[in-house]
Amino acid sequence: MAESQLRGKSLSAIAKDVADGFITFNPLLIKRLDSSAYKELLQQLKKVQQEARASKFPLHDIDGIRKRNMRLQRLNQAITILEHEARERRLSLA
Repeated sequence: MAESQLRGKSLSAIAKDVADGFITFNPLLIKRLDSSAYKELLQQLKKVQQEARASKFPLHDIDGIRKRNMRLQRLNQAITILEHEARERRLSLA
């Protein structure tokens, strides 16, 4: 089965770009996705979030701490938006 795409990129690439701040995640970005793509995108976002949390915490590097926290913040915001839009469309993400 071919992987779903958004803006010509795979959903895993979209999740990484959201984490790095290259793509701003908003409801218009996910407007054309179907229910299976919602589930897959949520899975990819949570996977990238887990990887970011598992990375070594930079104790004395202020910029490193800031970058790590910004990545986690962007991912959390994207997951919240995705879950809210799924609820609005009455899609099950379970």
